[in-house]
Amino acid sequence: MNLLHKQRTEDALANFEHLDEQLQHGEVVLEVNNVEKVYEISDDVEVHALRGVSLQVRRGEMLAIIGQSGSGKSTLMHTIGLLDNPTAGEVFVGDTDVTDMTQNELARIRNREIGFVFQSFNLLARTTALDNVALPLVYAGVSGSERSRRAQEALERVGLGERLDHAPNQLSGGQQQRVAIARALVTEPRIILGDEPTGNLDRRSGFEILTFFQELNEQGITVVLVTHDLRVAQHAQRIVEISDGLIVDDRIVPEDERLDAYAELEDYLISIGELEVLQ
Repeated sequence: MNLLHKQRTEDALANFEHLDEQLQHGEVVLEVNNVEKVYEISDDVEVHALRGVSLQVRRGEMLAIIGQSGSGKSTLMHTIGLLDNPTAGEVFVGDTDVTDMTQNELARIRNREIGFVFQSFNLLARTTALDNVALPLVYAGVSGSERSRRAQEALERVGLGERLDHAPNQLSGGQQQRVAIARALVTEPRIILGDEPTGNLDRRSGFEILTFFQELNEQGITVVLVTHDLRVAQHAQRIVEISDGLIVDDRIVPEDERLDAYAELEDYLISIGELEVLQ
């Protein structure tokens, strides 16, 4: 019996049984349509990072975008995350066409709709965990007292309620990534986008962070993971593979092949003697 796995609610597990129907008929929260991205390196040199990519992300799914270095996955992440405009094609958030919006307009939508978790954490070095988490609320115009309350709740949600005043250099890598997850959650976005979120972590911390992503997804938050690691991707319900700027595969992960971070973390804790095997 999995000590961590059994904590999942029956409703969350039942969601997996209807995944095919959900992906076919669920609300589209992000969409790119025939998107191209060309970088001009010099007057006569261009790099075609995306070559006509179309992708829909539906509400409540956990999707992994996988590809090797240079495949176009980071460019696709920047596009669906509204960090960059495409050279051609269309980008939608829900029913809103954001293709030609200015960077300021995109920033407002990002702040409201999308939470980011990056490989390098992207925390302010001389700032406490509480203030790092509260930062997106500053840009959203939330009052100081409300920012503190919501940032504290977000840190408590990821198990860091006793580390509010700690700076990043006083936290482990796994704890810093938890701060980053709390920062992503504090604006209550509909979508969490993780860019190689376990890439700088040890094995245990990686399992712990993946449990958070799976738990958030079970709570109804749409999760998109961008990774080069197939094992990380197999924690998702759906895998989209990109190569040479094109989507070459888009598949649902069979339930019996999907990796369970809860069970993996339990097995790891047993292997290092921090958890006893139940008879």
